[in-house]
Amino acid sequence: MIWRRFNGEAIHLPIKEEVRQAIIRESAEGFHLKVCIGTDSQVKGVDTEFATVIVFLREGHGGFMFIHNEKSKERYTIKERMLVEVAKSIEIAYELCDLFTEYDVDMEVHADINTNPQFKSNLALHEAMGYILGMGFAFKAKPEAFASSSCANKVVN
Repeated sequence: MIWRRFNGEAIHLPIKEEVRQAIIRESAEGFHLKVCIGTDSQVKGVDTEFATVIVFLREGHGGFMFIHNEKSKERYTIKERMLVEVAKSIEIAYELCDLFTEYDVDMEVHADINTNPQFKSNLALHEAMGYILGMGFAFKAKPEAFASSSCANKVVN
């Protein structure tokens, strides 16, 4: 997986090592961190582009994020696409969760799924919530899921 910073700079280390270094650096600076992981997607012609983000929040001092993009030619229903987004977020959360435990960093998985039944994405809400909570992660959906609905959304649009 190829990751980059928001400014486009490539991350050359394995993502787990880059996250470890970020946690150590930010903690040494005196920041209390929280990490939010989310994925959003956009259908562009025959491609579906996914963006997964790892958002680091410095309590009271802004934040930064790492980004991974990928494209798929597969065609998805809205529910399938929402659940693929969640699966991509969980994959990264699972890879990194031992670091967050080791360094006592709170982590949430954000799903770009609306809690309002009038929106199409709501079809995947219960499955997504069950998947994330079943993996032992904290879950946020819209409007609280800014990592996916704002940060990752900005990357794919």
